[in-house]
Amino acid sequence: MNAIVTGATKGMGRAIVMELAANNYNITFCARDEKDVQALLDELRKNYSHQQFFGMRADMGERSDVKEFAEFAEKSLGHVDVLINNAGLYIPSGLMDEDERCLERQMQVNVFAPHFLSKFFAAKMIGQGKGHIINICSVASLEPVTRAGSYSISKTALLGLTKALREELRPAGVKVTAVLPGSTLTDSWSGTSLPADWFILSEDIAKSIINCLQMSPGANIDEIIMRPLYGKV
Repeated sequence: MNAIVTGATKGMGRAIVMELAANNYNITFCARDEKDVQALLDELRKNYSHQQFFGMRADMGERSDVKEFAEFAEKSLGHVDVLINNAGLYIPSGLMDEDERCLERQMQVNVFAPHFLSKFFAAKMIGQGKGHIINICSVASLEPVTRAGSYSISKTALLGLTKALREELRPAGVKVTAVLPGSTLTDSWSGTSLPADWFILSEDIAKSIINCLQMSPGANIDEIIMRPLYGKV
């Protein structure tokens, strides 16, 4: 099985890649930092020598990078079974206080990049008669966060994209799933004094995705909503 993951070297993306590798997937991934990409490649190739891994430095905030990564992934893997649009941009700011490009920047990473990649690989999946697209949304897709207004708008749009894709691709046998996590303990929370059990772990999300991918051919999980058990952050 072949999978693509964006934003793969840290946090949720890294956890997803490691879980996929442990389940015998060949993987092509991208991230913005070349050194991080190479470090993850080295780790994967060392620990899973029977599989294939390809990495590329690509910024989902740059449309040319998105297109180049799509072509790189297709060439590397040959065919794609799973696309996981994980890369995301979070800029905390209220709508009335934000920079004038705040929404534009987040829409490019959180919506336009997944939109392009989903269409690009969905065309291949339709020809195969199977495939699975997973978009990492957010609980902010359902409940806007006032301290991150434009982020909430972008994630709401990503959920809408996911729903539209699901209905259009269903007749072709292509599955589409939205993952909507709450606060997750990643580098963005580095230095917090809040207890760890107030957060979801990246590994929890990765395991939920693997479970989703292991369903029978006729079963599609539309949405996975995951929230911290304690606290509300």
